[in-house]
Amino acid sequence: MAAGPRVRVARPTDAPELALLSGLFVRSGALRPRPLALYAAHAADFLVAEGSDGTLEGFLGLRHHPAAPSADRGPSAVLYNFCVAPHRQGHGVGGRLLRAAFTQGRAHALDTLFTATTGTGDLFLRHGFTPAPAHLAPPRWVGAFDPGRATRVLARGL
Repeated sequence: MAAGPRVRVARPTDAPELALLSGLFVRSGALRPRPLALYAAHAADFLVAEGSDGTLEGFLGLRHHPAAPSADRGPSAVLYNFCVAPHRQGHGVGGRLLRAAFTQGRAHALDTLFTATTGTGDLFLRHGFTPAPAHLAPPRWVGAFDPGRATRVLARGL
């Protein structure tokens, strides 16, 4: 059995490849556009799946949010800009990225991971996410939702 992609934290030099792969999903309407500078400036937010030949097979952003002072739960993180190259979809790349995000979240003592989707969210649901009310998610993140998109919030406890 062939080994899967290696998952690592992105480097600023990965920014052009992150933007290029993300662009495929922006054109389909699945993701909002993000500038190349964002990928370079926030490279440490991204976990990348790198093939044995060094090509980028997928990535996801993981942005940490501190616990709200009034909340009865700890810090959380938001998964965003989740992309898997079309030719690698259905080959476990997305699952590998999610498992790496869970590991990173536990290492940082996060309580909950949140994500938003305008699609079915099947991959997230298969990995333990469930629909969640938006008011439980980090307010700054929820406030950035595009009101013209039918966005669903999903959450998974760690």
